[in-house]
Amino acid sequence: MSTALKLENLSKTFEVGKRMFRPPKAMVHAVRPITLEVEKGETLGIVGESGCGKSTLARMLVGLLDPTEGVIEIDGAALDNADPSEFGKKIQYVFQDPISSLNPRKSIKQVMEAPLKHLHGMDKVTRDARIREIFASVNLREEFLERYPHEFSGGQAQRIGIARALAADASTLILDEPVSALDVSVQAQVLNLLERLKSDLGLTYLFISHDLAVVEAISTRVAVLYFGTLVELAQAEDIFRAPKHPYTKLLASSAPVVGRPLTNPEGKATDLPDPLNPPKGCAFAARCPKATDICRQSPPPLAVPTGEAGAHQVACYNPLEEGEQIFG
Repeated sequence: MSTALKLENLSKTFEVGKRMFRPPKAMVHAVRPITLEVEKGETLGIVGESGCGKSTLARMLVGLLDPTEGVIEIDGAALDNADPSEFGKKIQYVFQDPISSLNPRKSIKQVMEAPLKHLHGMDKVTRDARIREIFASVNLREEFLERYPHEFSGGQAQRIGIARALAADASTLILDEPVSALDVSVQAQVLNLLERLKSDLGLTYLFISHDLAVVEAISTRVAVLYFGTLVELAQAEDIFRAPKHPYTKLLASSAPVVGRPLTNPEGKATDLPDPLNPPKGCAFAARCPKATDICRQSPPPLAVPTGEAGAHQVACYNPLEEGEQIFG
């Protein structure tokens, strides 16, 4: 299969406390160097707790944030040298909060027309036909086009957000927590819609979420982020059946399950590392029962564990054995 999206040593650093004519007080590494390829037609799930860099990564991929270092290629073309309108035809963003992502002063028809006019230069007759076609594909009625964002439910607004992304005719969609603000029954409707659209239109998804059940249901592969670092990458079934990084195991153990009391699987209150004073070695070492001296001295590279075969990669000096229990 061909490559839809390629990242090479992509990173993002923010300056903290910068004042006029003075250097910043500190640098925060929101995303540390990531190298990754996404094949056309797959769904790559990206998971991790709040603050791990998921949304920062997504915003770099669509040009909303400039990378500090690294290269982004979409369909073989580098983002940094491209005309923004050309990249808008290749990749689009579906936001977490569907209503606030829509301009409240514009009707839905005006929202839908924008990419068709500015990216594709369509005339009115062609635009109207294309909008009707897109609305039919996401199960929305044509009379909705004259209404405004505040008149819709969350599920309807999210389908409008998906329709707007489809209007650009992009082949890759960044889905940033697209169902987290929706009721469970509506979540299922939107997920089924996304699966159908992917099959019908040959789309590629990067699906960002903290909900492991949703990620497991929709993803081909899963990338796990912790403290801005890619710590595990594998097929979805392998990640959830036999995670190799202790952090991935912790995420799975922390997910609420009906009938199981809510407990902290680590057995104590824990915090993420201080971004202004990051640890020298593995960022998860302070929370990891398997941490050794080398874990605290240098960050582990992302690689296939020694003596194993396959594409399951993990950034850990002491990866988990299948079935090994370390939390709870």
